[in-house]
Amino acid sequence: MEVGDLIRQQRERLGLSQRSLARRAGTTQAAVSRIERGLTAPTWETVRALLLAMGCEPELRARRLSGRWDPVHLAALRERSPAQRLELAMSANRLAGRLRRAGAEAAGGA
Repeated sequence: MEVGDLIRQQRERLGLSQRSLARRAGTTQAAVSRIERGLTAPTWETVRALLLAMGCEPELRARRLSGRWDPVHLAALRERSPAQRLELAMSANRLAGRLRRAGAEAAGGA
């Protein structure tokens, strides 16, 4: 759901006009209109002020991507040559070996 849709739905559910919401939030009716129509991307502070003016507490959440791999990382990996990918994999394996040995030494020395 877009931010503008959320603001509009909450405002209409409460029976508020854009003008009355704007007054409550300390902004203009034109600004509320632009946000609701998706013509402007409001800051978090603006979204929060509008929602608080309607008695709603905004909630920001994060969720994990549905796939196992990061799409940006995969795209960068695809740009590498097969030789570069192999070298990267071998380097990661060497690092894993060093970390395993260091962990074993730390556990044995404790």
